Amino acid sequence: MPLASSLLNRVTSPMIRQVRGLNVAARPSDLVGKTPLLDLTPFLEKHGVTNNSKLYGKMESLGPCSSVKDRLGRSMIDDAEARGLITPGKTTLVEPTSGNTGIALAFVARERGYKCILTMPETMSVERRMMLLSLGCEVVLTPKETAVSGAIAKAQEIKDGLGEDGVILQQFQNPANPKVHRETTGPEIWADTDGTLDIFVSGVGTGGTVTGVSQYIKGCDEFDLPALKSDLQTIAVEPQEQMLLTEAMGGEKVGEQGPHKIQGMGAGIVPGTLDLDYVDEVVAIHSDAAMETCTELWMEGIPVGVSSGAIVKAAVEVCKRPENAGKLAVCIIPSFGERYFTHPMFEPIKTKAEGLEKQPLPEPFDNTEYGFATPRG
Repeated sequence: MPLASSLLNRVTSPMIRQVRGLNVAARPSDLVGKTPLLDLTPFLEKHGVTNNSKLYGKMESLGPCSSVKDRLGRSMIDDAEARGLITPGKTTLVEPTSGNTGIALAFVARERGYKCILTMPETMSVERRMMLLSLGCEVVLTPKETAVSGAIAKAQEIKDGLGEDGVILQQFQNPANPKVHRETTGPEIWADTDGTLDIFVSGVGTGGTVTGVSQYIKGCDEFDLPALKSDLQTIAVEPQEQMLLTEAMGGEKVGEQGPHKIQGMGAGIVPGTLDLDYVDEVVAIHSDAAMETCTELWMEGIPVGVSSGAIVKAAVEVCKRPENAGKLAVCIIPSFGERYFTHPMFEPIKTKAEGLEKQPLPEPFDNTEYGFATPRG
């Protein structure tokens, strides 16, 4: 038998043929997690960081609904279903949100057959509202002056009106929030860095990400987690205009305090799901600096939201410290940038886009057919 035929028979023999598993998800929520790391070290170098430190971004913006909150939405619904607290076709999920958690809840609720009502401050972007409405949610806006606290109060009012058929999953208090990051985000980061990370940088919205990841890596007796790296530096990021976490850690507020422009963090409360015992330092970033860094990331081909700008800015500042020379930092890139096009930082781009005009075509096209004064334009 010719050699080629022999090899072909060997490969196709039923005795040794292996069936390749198809990479096909059964439902949208099965796509949550397993996001990649992106090497942002060149970004450090462009900002004058030359101490051999490294920075990786955990690209949560690549989730099925484009944010780190995809993990939270699935986790809270999975947990509530497992405990028999909610029933498809009967239960209405009510939740206060700054947008991304609501979107995560909305897509899982639509997948599983739950009605969903979301309350959110009026400052949240139109893109987020459109996402929610497109997923069949009811959206209730609350006054910007009350931040997330107003949305929480309104959600409770709506839930009370629904009686037993209404459930608030309580993202700011729900143990399923840090749990999903202990069980998925933390292990992913640890595995993908081969356990070599020294610094973890995360924004704080609900506090679940920074808490859960740190518990997994630093160790947590409550959940029988051994310490993998007890001296991990955990850096929490908040808006400089709203330094509640800094104050809670015993620090002093800097500059004027009030509304900020970093959607997704600085909710105006210290969340119950945030364990400050796992935070080594809070870095406050002003909205202007966050927007500037966000723009720079876009120019690197990394379309992200303003909160990502704040987190990366904080990571750069931390990495440039002499004591962090040669260390590896991992920061969360929490959401995709297209969701923020009505944010004030994109106003010049919006104006430019709306002002673009069509241009005449070359021969043999007759441009009078397209509204131009002459064949050539």
